[in-house]
Amino acid sequence: MFNVGDKIVYPMHGAGTIDAIEEKDILGEKQSYYILKMPGEVKVMIPTAKAEEVGVRNIINKESADKVLGILEKDETEMDKNWNKRYRDNMDKMKSGDIYEIADVVRNLSFKQKEKGLSTGEKKMLNNAKQILVSELVLAEHATQDEVEQLVDNKINTSFMMFRSEEVAQESVVNKFIPFEGTGTND
Repeated sequence: MFNVGDKIVYPMHGAGTIDAIEEKDILGEKQSYYILKMPGEVKVMIPTAKAEEVGVRNIINKESADKVLGILEKDETEMDKNWNKRYRDNMDKMKSGDIYEIADVVRNLSFKQKEKGLSTGEKKMLNNAKQILVSELVLAEHATQDEVEQLVDNKINTSFMMFRSEEVAQESVVNKFIPFEGTGTND
């Protein structure tokens, strides 16, 4: 059971604060609802009886937030080459509501975007995952959305440079300097 003022996470939507607990009559059935205030002045109603079932949980603490940021500093984890399978795997991670899994999705898709670009579906997934991640870190770190977005971007850019910049540079050099067949001289 959560209380008014609690900061919670609603999987696939992000983190917010319980503004109120109200009883509503919907389709002739009275039920108690958490009224969750989300970023951007969005309000969401979650039936109190189903909150745990749908994965509502308390936001992470400062220590866990540091671990999440640590995930963004690591190299990407292996993803399926087939975009359809990769999309389903990432969607499962996001549906889990596990902030560590969501951080993994944000980092992996960010790396992929920097390397090759993303399909429209994966771009949308990256934006959604990033919004969910940022919304929780804002509350856990007691920071502004801009500060957290900047922090997340910096962590990803730094780790990408550390783990990928040499590979990307080597690939582009190799592609530019390997002569095509038949262009060499026959001495």
